[in-house]
Amino acid sequence: MEENISRNFIREAIDTDLETGRFDHVQTRFPPEPNGYLHIGHAKAISIDFGMSEAYKGTCNLRFDDTNPTKEDTEYVDAIMEDIKWLGFKWDKVLYASDYFDDIYEAAITLIKKGKAYVCDLSPDEIREYRGTLTTPGKNSPYRDRSVEENLDLFERMTKGEFADGEKVLRAKIDMASPNLNMRDPIIYRILRAHHHRTGDKWLVYPMYDFAHPISDTVEGVTHSLCSLEFEDHRPLYDWVLREVGYEAPSRQIEFARMNLNYTLTSKRRCLRLVNDNIVTGWDDPRMSTLCGMRRRGYTPEAIRDFCERIGVAKANSVIDFALLVACVREDLNKRAPRVMAVLRPIKLIIDNYPEGQVEQIEVEVNPENPELGTRLVEFSRELYIEEDDFMEDAPKKYFRLSPGREVRLKGAYYVTCTGCDKDENGNVTAVHCTYDPETRGGDAPDGRKVKGTIHFVSAAHAGDAEVRLYDRLFTVENPSDETGVKDFTENLNPDSMVVLDNVKIENTMTGLKTGDTFQFLRLGYFCVDPDTTPEKPVFNRTVALKDSWKKINK
Repeated sequence: MEENISRNFIREAIDTDLETGRFDHVQTRFPPEPNGYLHIGHAKAISIDFGMSEAYKGTCNLRFDDTNPTKEDTEYVDAIMEDIKWLGFKWDKVLYASDYFDDIYEAAITLIKKGKAYVCDLSPDEIREYRGTLTTPGKNSPYRDRSVEENLDLFERMTKGEFADGEKVLRAKIDMASPNLNMRDPIIYRILRAHHHRTGDKWLVYPMYDFAHPISDTVEGVTHSLCSLEFEDHRPLYDWVLREVGYEAPSRQIEFARMNLNYTLTSKRRCLRLVNDNIVTGWDDPRMSTLCGMRRRGYTPEAIRDFCERIGVAKANSVIDFALLVACVREDLNKRAPRVMAVLRPIKLIIDNYPEGQVEQIEVEVNPENPELGTRLVEFSRELYIEEDDFMEDAPKKYFRLSPGREVRLKGAYYVTCTGCDKDENGNVTAVHCTYDPETRGGDAPDGRKVKGTIHFVSAAHAGDAEVRLYDRLFTVENPSDETGVKDFTENLNPDSMVVLDNVKIENTMTGLKTGDTFQFLRLGYFCVDPDTTPEKPVFNRTVALKDSWKKINK
């Protein structure tokens, strides 16, 4: 595994720690809060946390940060575990921050006894006012100099529920003039009457993340606490907590740049609005940036891991082009997806000189990129379905598909020459007519003549019906979260992000379909079977097109 992970500053730091004897092994953790679904940005953190432990033959725990019971749910716990397993990673243990609530509480008592924490009666607004700004220092709370005995008594009474939610908090006593706002006497415990999904109603006070996290890491035995760059300013507090509580072997925090992907929204608040306002069909909508949405769309875990590996580990934030992720998906599916023929917008093609009632079976490769998959048989008959845009009655010079008098190749079958078309009373084409050359079976002419166009088809008598959902990016701008110039981020929605086609024709080799099965529809792109599939009518999602043809949409 090690040779597959590029050198980076995290590995250099770990190497130094091992060489100097600070640690003799590597233990990491992935600590999501179970208050939502994982998205593509989490895939990078997962790859780093689990990848580093694999590289050093260490361990990585999955630890849920369940310090905020009002927003957490076992639904999210289950979804997170499913996503990690789907990506192909294995954790050593499943743990929870609540496993350490007793340790965290005792650490708070230790700080109070050392004179490093105090109970504060200021309101949230007053605390913000006292904190100061980036350019002006804060000022001390009037409750900062309470005695150790008074703070111990008040904290115990907070724990017993003698005060209302928000009436009092426990704050670390550090430095209200610190240039780092996180060090200006941060809140480390608050009163919160909420039922916890694991501890029930045992606790009426809950630790803040910045206090619980370093203690959970160290008690758990984590050597390297790898987190995204926004926690860099929190690292002094992380180190202060561990030092003042008195741990002998404190964990080390190392930050890396988070993944920012253009045309993608990862804000939980905004994603929740997309779901609640029925802009999308749910958290697993294939247009969402969630891992479950990408899985439903047909993205493969191998492609996502390859994408994370390609973008690497950086110290500075940057924006990654969505096209790179699509390229990774397309490259992976090209190797594994069976080829089939499907017609999204069907129109009848009638071969007038082909014997009525005759059916041939054309042998074609399942996947030219993987010969071991063998071949399949495709029916060919007098009446076929082709794509409606593969015929044009008045075609321009460089149009190389069917038009009166023009000859094309039917994929793997015969050369055909268009002779005309039928129309309804409104002038709409209802069928295209052609003749075929029986000497060109297999798709080549014995006399050596060439054609510039090859089109796919499905035998009309053997076609199955399907629904296809064509997905595109959900937003028309690179930064959907930027509401500059608009009233609301939803003004940047792409009106063509989903197009549903319910009259699709597919070849009859597509049987026994299971949710998640992937295919390349020849000439059209990669598609996967959606969970909405029924025995009567399969549903396919377009994963990616064969080429990146998406263009920016002007508002």
